[in-house]
Amino acid sequence: MHVDHVGLSVQDLDAQRDWYQRAFGFDSANPFEIAPVGLRGVFLLGPDGIAIELLERRGSTHRTPATSPPDELLAQGWGHICFRVTDLAGTFDRLVAAGATVVTEPAPSPEPDSGFAFVTDPEGNFIELLDRQGPVSA
Repeated sequence: MHVDHVGLSVQDLDAQRDWYQRAFGFDSANPFEIAPVGLRGVFLLGPDGIAIELLERRGSTHRTPATSPPDELLAQGWGHICFRVTDLAGTFDRLVAAGATVVTEPAPSPEPDSGFAFVTDPEGNFIELLDRQGPVSA
């Protein structure tokens, strides 16, 4: 079993699609619309089989964005998406240049021999960058 994709509800589908494509180099595929419920969506495809489904539903609301990773955990539900990267500083700088908001600068991770950083996309969704050297371990 493996994760097929992650769904992200957004306010502005076109703007978020464009930002994720610019910031991460994702390709878009399979745009769709379910008119009776006011839903539009598109899949973003990245390296290593990463897939994000952006979903825009008329009338949806965004919870109040948090200002730190611990505060993000005060709201239940999926809190962030984490991308494993090989160049933490370079990826962080590229995302910030593309319009990401800095939450935490690159720093040593609580895990040994790893670094991490947090940014938000233009709608305030948390993104973690992690340069872990091996698999998640028990």
